[in-house]
Amino acid sequence: MSFEETLLKNNVINRDILVRAQKETKETGISTEEALLKLGVLESDILFSKSELFGLPTKSLMGIKVPFDILRYIPEESAENYKFIPIDFKEGVLEVGMVNPDDISAREALQFLSSKLNIPFKIFLVSPSDLIRTLKDYKSLGGEAEEVLGEFESTISVPESKPNKPERNEQRLVEDAPTTKLVAVILRHAVDGRASDVHIEPSDKNIRVRFRVDGVLHTSLLLPISVLDALVARIKILTNMKLDEKRKPQDGRFDANIAGKQIDFRVSTFPSFFGEKIVMRILEREGILKSLEDIGLVGSNLEAVKEALEKPYGLILLTGPTGSGKTTTLYGMLRMLDREKYNIVSLEDPVEYTIEGVSQSQVRPELDYTFASGLRSILRQDPDMIMVGEIRDKETARLAVQAALTGHLVFSTIHTNNAAGVIPRLIDMGVESYLIPPTLILAIAQRLTRTLCEESRKSIPVSGALKETLEKELQDMSPEIKKQVIIPKEIYQAMPSAVCPRGTKGRTGIFEVLKMTTELERLILSSDPSETAVTREAKKQGMITMREDGVLKVLTGQLGLAQLIEVT
Repeated sequence: MSFEETLLKNNVINRDILVRAQKETKETGISTEEALLKLGVLESDILFSKSELFGLPTKSLMGIKVPFDILRYIPEESAENYKFIPIDFKEGVLEVGMVNPDDISAREALQFLSSKLNIPFKIFLVSPSDLIRTLKDYKSLGGEAEEVLGEFESTISVPESKPNKPERNEQRLVEDAPTTKLVAVILRHAVDGRASDVHIEPSDKNIRVRFRVDGVLHTSLLLPISVLDALVARIKILTNMKLDEKRKPQDGRFDANIAGKQIDFRVSTFPSFFGEKIVMRILEREGILKSLEDIGLVGSNLEAVKEALEKPYGLILLTGPTGSGKTTTLYGMLRMLDREKYNIVSLEDPVEYTIEGVSQSQVRPELDYTFASGLRSILRQDPDMIMVGEIRDKETARLAVQAALTGHLVFSTIHTNNAAGVIPRLIDMGVESYLIPPTLILAIAQRLTRTLCEESRKSIPVSGALKETLEKELQDMSPEIKKQVIIPKEIYQAMPSAVCPRGTKGRTGIFEVLKMTTELERLILSSDPSETAVTREAKKQGMITMREDGVLKVLTGQLGLAQLIEVT
């Protein structure tokens, strides 16, 4: 049975309408379906008849925006040419919407793409209007960038890079509308896509633009290498960097209002073989000002932090790799302090967000204003609480300990692998071991891990080998904590969907909080406190390791085991 006969059988059209549609098709060259739509036949009725004819399910995309992560499965050119679009990814299967499922060339193209991606597909019928709406979604980052690049070619000629000689027309380049638009397009899509960082990386043939979303980098755009100078110069102007300095790294920052949000961008340039590489850290003001509970501190860990913040003096140190959320945790602590009652002063590099009631200062090593020299100056400012962005050297470590000894509550960060490593690290930095017990209140290690998307997570029954694994992970916990743990009948794992293409959305922290105890004091003073010995003693006192904190979050459905394994 033909398409037209199916429409007649279902009383979607009558003979008169069919004749008029066929005449329109013959005169204009449009398809019968397009002609019928012009004659007022409902799109939903046509779709129903096509579903019956081809034996395929339908799917309406009205009001649904297909995420960019899903659109990436099928190139825009293929979608436009063959009239099929990716619409969802469920349980390892790519759902594809087709307008003309009887098009052999379209089927062959889809089969080729499927084999190339090594992903099976399932076909749904979609309406031409849904196809058009989704094709507009492609015009997001790639489409807008292509449009801007067209303007580049017609309005400016980008000069070759000459690192030893300033470009006379760089100022003109950055003021041209295409340059401004290109940077704006990249930043807006980074913010819309919840990226934490933007990487602009030149190679011999092109510029790769990558966004880091939930800790993972994804290539979002490829640009011709010819626009590099203009792109870099525009960003340097925004950050007040030196335009003619291309041989050494520079740092800067700027802020912008994007989609009604005030966003801060921290920018770093780096001279690479093919030109200057740029990394921009996106600091959304709403995102960095989180409560400790929102960050992921819960239970006994949260109680230990709250208790430490009530101390009149002492040292609280955070540790973790770059990008693990230490600054967000520090800001969360500062916001819990009484900023009216106390004089709180901070030294930061850079100041990532201003907190009302805190006197914040940015160090400038090039002017010999370092954490160490700044800390000496702060002590003359009658502070009650001091936040030092990072303990990087012996002098800063000793000054921080002295400040804690002389009646100040000091917060800072230090680089170690875990909380137990803080004590031997301080000793390595020249802090006498007998000064650590009376000053160090807490050492907090943290990592960020991707959280499951509640709308699309998949349950897994907890039984057999999985149950044994979870019990083994928790067996070394203190009896008091273990008594409170209930292993559920099921846990969850990530399941990709249109809402969450990777099955995860956002990140949370997993923590390890080491408290100074009498027994730990004896260990530090009586012997060489190695990381292993400190860990063993801390666990006796009830410390929950980062791995165990992560497992507890797996049991509550926040994380999947795969996401926990990524970071521990």
